[in-house]
Amino acid sequence: MKSLTSEHLPSKASLSINGGEFQKELKEAVNRRRNFAIISHPDAGKTTLTEKLLLYGGAIQQAGAVKARGEQRKVTSDWMELEKQRGISITSTVLQFDYNDITINLLDTPGHQDFSEDTYRTLAAADNAVMLEDAAKGLEPQTRKLFEVCRLRNIPIFTFINKMDRPGLEPLTLLDEIESELKLATFALNWPIGSGDLFRGVVERQTRDVVLFSRAERGKQSIERRLKLEDPELSNLVEKDLLDKAIEELDLLEEAGAPMDIELIRAGELTPVFFGSAMTNFGVKPFLDSFLDIAQGPVSRMAHDGPVDPLRDTFTGFVFKLQANMDPRHRDRVAFVRVCSGRFEKDMIVSHARTGKNIRLSRPQKIFAKDREVVEDAYPGDVIGLNNPGMFSIGDTLYTGQYTEYEGIPCFSPEIFCWLRNPNPSAFKNFKKGVNELREEGAVQILYDIDQSKRDPILAAVGQLQLEVVQHRLENEYSVETRVEAMGFQVARWVGGGWNSLDEIGRIFNCKTVQDSWQRPVLLFKNKWNLNQLEQDHPDLELSSVAPVVSGVNPITL
Repeated sequence: MKSLTSEHLPSKASLSINGGEFQKELKEAVNRRRNFAIISHPDAGKTTLTEKLLLYGGAIQQAGAVKARGEQRKVTSDWMELEKQRGISITSTVLQFDYNDITINLLDTPGHQDFSEDTYRTLAAADNAVMLEDAAKGLEPQTRKLFEVCRLRNIPIFTFINKMDRPGLEPLTLLDEIESELKLATFALNWPIGSGDLFRGVVERQTRDVVLFSRAERGKQSIERRLKLEDPELSNLVEKDLLDKAIEELDLLEEAGAPMDIELIRAGELTPVFFGSAMTNFGVKPFLDSFLDIAQGPVSRMAHDGPVDPLRDTFTGFVFKLQANMDPRHRDRVAFVRVCSGRFEKDMIVSHARTGKNIRLSRPQKIFAKDREVVEDAYPGDVIGLNNPGMFSIGDTLYTGQYTEYEGIPCFSPEIFCWLRNPNPSAFKNFKKGVNELREEGAVQILYDIDQSKRDPILAAVGQLQLEVVQHRLENEYSVETRVEAMGFQVARWVGGGWNSLDEIGRIFNCKTVQDSWQRPVLLFKNKWNLNQLEQDHPDLELSSVAPVVSGVNPITL
């Protein structure tokens, strides 16, 4: 990938050849695409559901188990060594596969709250979201948090109530919780027959077909059997009281529940609800089929001068994630780009909005967890991987034709702050490289002391696990042992108006002034009380828990 001058750019004439054919091809490609992220609380079964969707999509032949034993495969989406060790997802992955002539881009996100920033960034690239709930636990804190992010972005929500083969809450209770706590109307597209050990399958609401499931051989697709409600054989397969209860509850929903409305679903005001069990494959295929019928395709994205239509002739996209060392053999860095409009082509020359440079995008990659292959083209809704020699930052816009810059992806306030020490001076080169690359990909926020003599970076994280991951990756990917030293701060605020605002105030007590990677002032407080005190003393000082969006500057490096 290299910078180019304007003389290397293609002419407008060459771009508009066969415009009618191109528009037709573009429209067909956009109509064929669906893009979604899965959101949930940890342990709700998100990674397991991801694997089963890949199984039905034919992308893998055997689904893995998160807590793999013996001959069981490890899950596809958890490719990082630490993920395999702990049985949790700690970084987002992208999985593209085809199913029934639809190209699906599945954005798998970490469920653990310590990695919520990675999830927020990924949701910026999603057109739909699947909210996964544990039937025994209902709505959980992290699910609520991520739902609010989806709501801010008006992302349609599809709900999959998981683990129906285990004892859980009543289905009507689960629906009521969503409606009352999230203020989100529900429409159950299927309804469970029994639960726990008595879970027999589901009744499809619109056809009144009964779909029965048998437990599959581990890792394989379940065998489903579809019967009409009037079929006399049904009485031999399902207990009468279980079926009667399911039908009674469905009738109740028809009378008192919200009607089906696709427009309300796409506006994020109504959620279709599905019941099943990802681990045993109950309900996964019906969910996938219905989701593809209802989910919205690629939608317009907001740029500096208004929304950009996916059918716009020229290519645009933005970087929503950076990942270092996806291939440990090559120590590479990959920028994940969501295609927003036009067609992306291999070796095309694009403009980089933040720096104003022109760059050739050679060797773009289709990403499937850690596996990659060179991709010739991509369309709105797709995610491509670009080699990143330190040029890209999260939120960067790439475009051809007229200047375009998408709204950036904000950083949220961390809650844990500590010095990152390098006890071995001879390893400083690797230490520097590791810190810069992990900062670049957003694994953790990096702050710096304004005293130039204090060279050690400050790690700023949402949770303790983030710090552990950074130390583990520095040791295993960069051969650097480090130690962390707590700083005793719990709250961070960015200063609106920058350094000039601070200069006007003069000396500030009970907080520490540092700078972020973009040279902006950040105030660290020991607690909320100290923050409130400063706000009372200086009511004109603008403080924000969300970092301003970056444009036109380069980051500090260690």
